[in-house]
Amino acid sequence: MADSTSSSSSKLVYFVVIPLILLSALVILLNQKPSSSYSLPSFHDPVKSHSGVAIPPPAGKQTSEAATLPATPVTAPVMETEDSMKSGRFRKKHSNLDNLEMVEASLAQARANIQEAQRENETSYDPNFVPEGPVYRNANTFHRSYLEMEKQFKIYVYEDGDPPLFHYSKSLGILGIEGILIHQIEISKFRTRDPRKAHVYFIPLSVQSIASYAYVIHNRAWTPLQNIAKDYVELISKRYPYWNRTLGHDHFILGCHDWTPTISHGVQHLYKNSIRVLCNANTSEGFKPSVDVSMPEIYLPHGTMDGLIGGPPPSERTVLVFYAGGIHGYIRQVLMEQWKGKDPDVQIHEYLPKGMSYYGMFRKSKYCICPSGWEVASPRMVEAIYMGCVPVLLKDHYAKPFDDVLDWSTFAVDVGANEIGDLKKILMGISDGRYLEMQRTGIQVRRHFEVNFPPKRYDVFHMILHSIWLRRMNIQLHDTHQS
Repeated sequence: MADSTSSSSSKLVYFVVIPLILLSALVILLNQKPSSSYSLPSFHDPVKSHSGVAIPPPAGKQTSEAATLPATPVTAPVMETEDSMKSGRFRKKHSNLDNLEMVEASLAQARANIQEAQRENETSYDPNFVPEGPVYRNANTFHRSYLEMEKQFKIYVYEDGDPPLFHYSKSLGILGIEGILIHQIEISKFRTRDPRKAHVYFIPLSVQSIASYAYVIHNRAWTPLQNIAKDYVELISKRYPYWNRTLGHDHFILGCHDWTPTISHGVQHLYKNSIRVLCNANTSEGFKPSVDVSMPEIYLPHGTMDGLIGGPPPSERTVLVFYAGGIHGYIRQVLMEQWKGKDPDVQIHEYLPKGMSYYGMFRKSKYCICPSGWEVASPRMVEAIYMGCVPVLLKDHYAKPFDDVLDWSTFAVDVGANEIGDLKKILMGISDGRYLEMQRTGIQVRRHFEVNFPPKRYDVFHMILHSIWLRRMNIQLHDTHQS
């Protein structure tokens, strides 16, 4: 009887208990997520509050306005030095890692280097330019991050698709920055032809081209336009392994057209997971500052910056504040109702009077209003920076470009839609010394918004790439097929 009982117990263990344990382990593995975010230190220096108390960056929390610098994960593999790579020790040590793990190893090393610079408050050597001053939230951390980007960052551009919908966008006009950047990415030193080495993958879709060449006038249906993006993602997901292994977390699109957010919304993982570089960076319409990138809208009337850069000193700026433009949207309508023709110090025009120069008024004015129109983006913000006029950002829900690096309060004024009636009071309340400081800082920060052919270090092209680089470092990815 005892032997029978023992035999039954053994069978129970072998045929019931052990299979249940194995099944439970399998369920746990299948439910693992393909990506994880880090608990992040930030680009912000520990600053003092109004009470004078030092405020450290919040642990494990991302700010609502910016993507912050990622912490080195405990379990992430660490990349060795360049010398040890040449000797083959690195490859041997990590021979068991797949391509994605190797990329993650390089990012882990970059994070460690940047954190060291942040911890030690050390300045990295740079023969051309060293960021410094209060305009940077943390100048040393940004500088080291930028240098790591220059050294390591690799972008793979999918070659599928034909112009004009892919690999092309107009480079002239108010949305021209879209075409300029698509072209510059395609020919840049950051591009790799080996997708196994890429940190991010560029989907070379142009929404400006979709609007110009695929949109049927008076057809209000979004689905046909969204299907262009959807079909392309389906194509690359079947032809290559890179989209499927991360569900698009390491992919990005770029668009300055107002329709870009809506087009991306038609592809679930593109909208939810991928990095979207957008001029229309409206947080009330799904823009995620910790994932997406705010791109400045830049209008170059003649295709270059010729005639746009520079202006007279503050002593020769006789107009308090200037704006001219159409009544597009609620904010501009209220601005006109409150101030048009009401005060000689507040030059607000729907149409410029005869003989008045648009850019001439930018150069005569201390402050230039940059209001939202139908959407939040407007080229006036960069025009003001180019010409030495302090931007007055009259926008709600706008995620400012490069806000993870730049402290906009040092060179621009934020005015809420509910404060339009107090516009003159707000600007007159800024002391002369404060205005002069903001104007000087605006000139200093100008280089980060300049468009160069070919691109120059720290210009708008490189700043946008750095924003993408920062967000890619913000997560550690795992192959979904191995989860």
